[in-house]
Amino acid sequence: QLARDSEKRTNHRPVLSDLRDSGSIEQDADIVLFLYRDDYYQDSAETDEDADKNSSECIVAKNRHGETKTVPLHWQGEFMRFTAQEVVRSE
Repeated sequence: QLARDSEKRTNHRPVLSDLRDSGSIEQDADIVLFLYRDDYYQDSAETDEDADKNSSECIVAKNRHGETKTVPLHWQGEFMRFTAQEVVRSE
């Protein structure tokens, strides 16, 4: 469960310190993942029509046995699921 601190910041992406009782969670957890969707925090009046409203991220905030990174995902709200974003590669 997250504390409300992330909602007060201009950048709403969650960080480890946003976790409630974060000291024990940070210490005990092997992996901490956050799902983040920018469109969730946007006011409908200020949304950019060109922005992908289904763009989301899986933030690997802690990984005791690997790397931390952000993985782009695609949000499918009608199915309540996240899927891998297609990567376009030029050859």
